[in-house]
Amino acid sequence: MNHKHKNQEPAIAVGKYVVSPLVTATDSGRYAAAAAIRSGHGTGTHHRVLRFVPRFTSHESARRYAVEHGIAHASALLQKES
Repeated sequence: MNHKHKNQEPAIAVGKYVVSPLVTATDSGRYAAAAAIRSGHGTGTHHRVLRFVPRFTSHESARRYAVEHGIAHASALLQKES
């Protein structure tokens, strides 16, 4: 799938993780949501990228989905560690 435009939203701190939502306009005119979850610093940095299946009719609904699901995933990682 070719993407027309990517828009990275402000990052959100969740404990030791940083969640960066990403919204991409697709060729069909809908929007795809993803979230990058980063932990660590320097050479010890680790990224997880979550790409979500649903497509959205608005940028805002895709952004909300990426934020909510990115935060939920980072929170689950924190719970798993404790």
